[in-house]
Amino acid sequence: MAVYTDVGDDALAAFLTEYDIGGLVAFRGIAEGVENSNFVLRTAQGEEQRDFILTLYEKRVDPGDLPWFLGLMQHLATQGLNCPLPVAGRDGEALRRLASRPAAITTFLSGVWPRQVQARHCAPLGAALGRLHLAGTGYTPTRANGLGPEAWPPLLQASSENKQASSAFPGLIDELRAALDSILPYWPGTAGRPDLPRGHIHADLFPDNVFFLGDDLSGLIDFYFACTDLFAYDVAICLNAWCFNDQGDFNVTYARRLLEGYESVRPLSAAEREALPVLAAGAAMRFSLTRLYDWLNTPAGALVTRKDPMAYVRRLRFHLATPTIGAYGV
Repeated sequence: MAVYTDVGDDALAAFLTEYDIGGLVAFRGIAEGVENSNFVLRTAQGEEQRDFILTLYEKRVDPGDLPWFLGLMQHLATQGLNCPLPVAGRDGEALRRLASRPAAITTFLSGVWPRQVQARHCAPLGAALGRLHLAGTGYTPTRANGLGPEAWPPLLQASSENKQASSAFPGLIDELRAALDSILPYWPGTAGRPDLPRGHIHADLFPDNVFFLGDDLSGLIDFYFACTDLFAYDVAICLNAWCFNDQGDFNVTYARRLLEGYESVRPLSAAEREALPVLAAGAAMRFSLTRLYDWLNTPAGALVTRKDPMAYVRRLRFHLATPTIGAYGV
């Protein structure tokens, strides 16, 4: 479960007077996610009731990035992508403060995320990712990827200096160091290697950030890792998140459907296809490292469920042993 910042009744009531969305009917925390504090907010104007999401941004999110995130979501929503739309207050501003935290209200998306990914989910997911990439092209501000390849060696070094690392994960630090040597020199745009098409990417499109109503994809949420980076890297993140089972086995049928869905909207270039193995290895490395760091640095007794880095280490091993694109269903 997540750790929530407490929001008092009086503070919430005062906060809502800054909006024209009606009076409070119901308010509850969402016990999923670990990055921010999220609440479902129901209001009423006359007989009409509406649901919203109230988000309090916790320490891991740089407040200076919030206008970019909210601006991107506003842009994507106006381009027809089903994603939360920031709600402006009476003064026209969407970003405010509540309980000593930056805060914003967004529209509520109907649907549920797939607890068990099925093949039928993968093509709609791929198509939605393609639409996201195309829809973002008109949003001119950029944001660097703070968890891109430049961040991986420092993250690994920080984990290696933790006394728990060798006992909790014997041999893992050395394995990850060797894996970095197999990824970083071959990264697109590095050491004379050709760059790839780039733009605004989600960078965290895990199943719990994708809603479905039946077989129809109803929306994408949680854009707070979004950044400006390689489109194909975003595809690689989804291959990792959607196409492996709980035992770490890769499902080529899922991958093929995901890629077919994506290319029905935005075809990959030949260079992007060729780069998929190293991009997928890099995506697995990114989540291996952040999960390892969080595992080693989560305080005892914290009300956060730590995610096992080994789930992504197993994915990393698969990608490093897969030098050609045929294994991905291309």
